[in-house]
Formats: sequence, C-alpha cells, structure tokens
Amino acid sequence: MRRPRFRSISRSAAPALLLLALLGAAGCAPSRPSLPPTPPPAGGAPPTAVRFGIVTDVHYADIEPRGARAYRESAAKLREFVAIMDREKPDFVMELGDFKDQDDKPDEARTLGYLRKIESIFAGFAGPRYHVLGNHDLDTLSKAQFSAIAPNPGVPPEWSFYRFDVRGLRFLVLDAEFRADGDPYDHGRFSWSDSNIPPAEIDWLRSELTASPKPVIVFVHQPLDGQGDYYVRNAAAVRGLFERSGKVLAVFQGHRHEGAFTRIKGVPYYTLKAMIEGSGPENSSYALVEAEAKGAIRIRGFRRAESLILKKESP
Repeated sequence: MRRPRFRSISRSAAPALLLLALLGAAGCAPSRPSLPPTPPPAGGAPPTAVRFGIVTDVHYADIEPRGARAYRESAAKLREFVAIMDREKPDFVMELGDFKDQDDKPDEARTLGYLRKIESIFAGFAGPRYHVLGNHDLDTLSKAQFSAIAPNPGVPPEWSFYRFDVRGLRFLVLDAEFRADGDPYDHGRFSWSDSNIPPAEIDWLRSELTASPKPVIVFVHQPLDGQGDYYVRNAAAVRGLFERSGKVLAVFQGHRHEGAFTRIKGVPYYTLKAMIEGSGPENSSYALVEAEAKGAIRIRGFRRAESLILKKESP
C-alpha cells in the first residue's frame, strides 16, 4: 500500500446553529426530555484548552431492536449529542466508528440510506466533524463509499488515516480496518475479530510521532490497550510507538460497548461507552473533552459515559 503524503489541518469551530432549528428539522422525533446539563469539571479548563465532543458506536439502522441495541433510537440520541455540542461550542466533534449498521439480509442501497441519514443528523453540528472507520461501517460498503457520504473536513477522501491540528495539539486518526493479510475491510469481507494496523500505516504513525512538534491525541475504533478478539491484533507494536515518542497525551477508542479505562506505561486509554446500548435517552453515551498541551485532560461524560480527569504521568 502506498503511503500518501499528509499535511496539517488546523480548524476552529464555526458559530452554532440555533437549537430550535436543529430540533425542529423535518424527521425529528416528537417531544423528548430536556437536554441534560453539562457535568461540572473539577476546576475550570483554561482558555487555551482544546475542546471536542466524542461519540461512538451509534449503529444507526431502520431495523428492529436486537437485544439491548435499539437501532432506530440512535437517530434521536445523536440529535441530542448535536444539540449539546452546539450549546457547548467545542472546537470539533469526532465519532469513533460503527456509525451505522445494516439489515439482517444486507442490502447496499438501504445501508447507504442509513449512512446518509445519520450523517445528515451529525451535520447539524455547526463546526468541523470527523470520523473514525469502524468494522460495521464496512459490512456492506467500501471505505470509498463511506467517505463519499461522511467526509472529514480538509482531508482527501482516500485518506482513511490522517492528522489535523487545533492550536497547541495534534490529532492522529487511525484506521484499524485491515485484515492480517493487509487487505482493507470491504463489503463485509473480513472477520470482526481480525483488525490490524498495516505496515504502511505503522510507518506513517512512527513518522508523525517523530516529527510532531506538538503533544498528540489519538483516535481509533478497535481498542489498543489489550489483546483478544476485541483488540487490534498488533496493538502492542502500536503502543510501543506511543511510549517511545513520549508525546501521546491520551488515546480515545470505541468498539467495546461497555467502555473501559486503562493506563499503560504512562499513556491513558479511554474507551467510550456505546451510544447504541439501551432504549431511551437515558441510555445514551457521549462526552465533552477539554485537553491542554501541558497534559491535563478533563472528560465530562453525558448520560452513561464516565467522567474522568487525567494528568500526565511519567511512563
């Protein structure tokens, strides 16, 4: 795989849309409970902090529930996320993969419709919106089809892993949707338990970490802080790059719907709980993160998401 050239992309949030217009748009659910308040931080974030919203495992599809997964309700849950983010005005928002799902009998046209609908809701946020590829994003589609509907601002559509800068921080977005043989996930031709960061992406990551003049925050779908079916197969090699660089402030990941938090050799790994799990707005999950270049990170969890304060530690 040929490694593309990458460039820095600096963004700042645009003015928020009117909340009334957002909630009254065509296709919105009727009335729903009031928006939850922002969880208070332990100490205020300095004005230089970069603020961003995160959400993961939305799994939207117009299908009946399976177990605790209420697929249709993800549309209303994501509208709440967008409304909260428009209220809080972060620098950007990031979804960490598995943005959409599919029918029991896969149908490409219907799956594209699910992606268009959930992306149209995400687009209600007035500022920059970024995506991480997840395995369910590719169960009926290719990476090119996904990025054509759900683009990342300033990022060429063929770049599935990329970087962007916001003030004093650099953000690296990884793509673990590759099989062990190096082939990309495509139209369901993969095993969900076989996720890998391929050699070309490892080389890119090493180069980015070496060259970055700024502290780094990483986003990925499958977790990097363990081993087994739910984790990136070569996670230990990726963690080694983080640890040797000394520049990674935190890693934000999804995929494990129950959520988790670990710290390995000084690097914190925060797995956000899935939005899809459970019926009703109270069973949603998303967070607002405030990160300083000096290393302090405040995670304000909404609904079921965990709130944490992270401070830089030596490995």
